[in-house]
Amino acid sequence: MCAITGVAAVMLALYAHNQREVRRAENAFPPRGSFVTAEGLRLHYVCQGAGQPVVLLHGGILSSCDYAGVLELAAEAGFRAIAFDRPGYGYSERPRRDMATPAVQARLLREALSVLKAERPVLVAHSWSGSLALAYALAYPDEIAGLVLLAPGAYAGDAYPAGTADLLIGRLLRVPWLGGLLANTVLPPLARLLVKPMVTAAFSPDPVPPGYLERARALWSRPGQLRANREDILAYVRTVPQWEPRYADIRTPVVIVVGDADPFHPALQAGRLHREIGHSRLVVLPGTAHMIPDVRPEAVVEAVHMVLKHKQPS
Repeated sequence: MCAITGVAAVMLALYAHNQREVRRAENAFPPRGSFVTAEGLRLHYVCQGAGQPVVLLHGGILSSCDYAGVLELAAEAGFRAIAFDRPGYGYSERPRRDMATPAVQARLLREALSVLKAERPVLVAHSWSGSLALAYALAYPDEIAGLVLLAPGAYAGDAYPAGTADLLIGRLLRVPWLGGLLANTVLPPLARLLVKPMVTAAFSPDPVPPGYLERARALWSRPGQLRANREDILAYVRTVPQWEPRYADIRTPVVIVVGDADPFHPALQAGRLHREIGHSRLVVLPGTAHMIPDVRPEAVVEAVHMVLKHKQPS
């Protein structure tokens, strides 16, 4: 009985501590954009400029903040740049019951863009969001002007070697009672310990930008964002194989951008995708690793220009 009481006290203390950390994080890094409602969910986005819509979708670490430099450059270039916090990240809400697969997130994005009257956008997607953009292109091919895929995730299996622990945590977090308990007690402190090596590995050999690590440690380890990230991994490996055979059917202009120092299987992801989408263009950035939106924002805007000049295949 004493042991049970002791465990309960520890869990309660962890819960209270994590709630304080969430409040501290959100006070230090508040939302800096606006909100749009899609299927009853509030999605946070940042918008700059006017003109051709360019929609920016981040990967699995942070939020729309990854595109701060791209937003400025794109607005200066005459685009209406819209960077979203994907569902569950930053300050966007996430579906509570249904798994937010890439296809589900594409559907939410489509409704949000309809509300914002952002017609025929160029979708710019980094890392995990490559699967979201590809799902969007397959489901709504006539509603986009093109795709810019930055070090994209497009394939599962050996190309996306999610570890056993990653998948196990994702499954546990899907269990209603247990998932909430883990996300609000033991997992956030562990996540805060893992943020530095994870972020360093994602940027390496590029340096981590000033302030990025502090923001990631504060926001990524919140229970909601932590659950979203783990669920994304699980949803990816469960659903992406279903549409891998259809990538060759994509007819919209596509530009794929990858760094030559990217450690995350670019040959099995970007290289293979380039071969399967025969009309796509592949841009290899020298001396660049995985975090292209943060370290090479000018290359992102150049790729958008390339998409808009690129003829759609017949």
